[in-house]
Amino acid sequence: MIISNKLNTKQLHREWVTIFKKEFAKKYFQKINSEVKNCSINELLCPKRENIFKAFEKTTLTDLKIVILGQDPYHGKNQANGLAFAVNENHKTPPSLRNIFKEIKNDLNYNTQTEKTLEPWANQGVLLLNSSLTVSLGNANSHGNLGWDLFTNNILKEISLLKNKVVFILWGNYAQKKEVLIDFKKHFILKAPHPSPLSAHRGFFGCKHFSKANKFLKSNNLKEIIW
Repeated sequence: MIISNKLNTKQLHREWVTIFKKEFAKKYFQKINSEVKNCSINELLCPKRENIFKAFEKTTLTDLKIVILGQDPYHGKNQANGLAFAVNENHKTPPSLRNIFKEIKNDLNYNTQTEKTLEPWANQGVLLLNSSLTVSLGNANSHGNLGWDLFTNNILKEISLLKNKVVFILWGNYAQKKEVLIDFKKHFILKAPHPSPLSAHRGFFGCKHFSKANKFLKSNNLKEIIW
């Protein structure tokens, strides 16, 4: 699939279609469309074309309870799967994801059984959203100025507007800049340093975001996430 104004409804859950159509019709999205098309011709796109909108396939707007925001996909060959912080099953667990699993154990006192694809989280209503939905193979943050940031910012605004009592988990300075897009009176915002090895010991470890998120969900009569 090449991105176009015609939505691939097999990939994108129908609940997101109205929101996405508004963005696909805007001029800035034509730049994204052109760049992604050129990358995909040469098979240099991460994730694969069919996984660009995977986060919106696995998590419906109705079921959405938590948003975890990443920056951009992993840029190794066949590594990214379209969900933030996740990788395909045949790849080694990246350091940031390994630290996320460590914090789950420290916070909840059990070893997570979740696959490194993180699809079980997405299926429970955790939107694993990267700010940029694509990169070029082997070139980290190569699409950072392409316009994806505007696209995902607008999606975050729509989520904040349309939903109530969503937990927004913002790890690191980049994600925390998105706080201004969220109505804190309606939603619950959790912030901590990024889980990468460079910053995890500065406050990510011990942040207890997984138990805090579940406590908030439970207090609002929402089903807790099995992390």
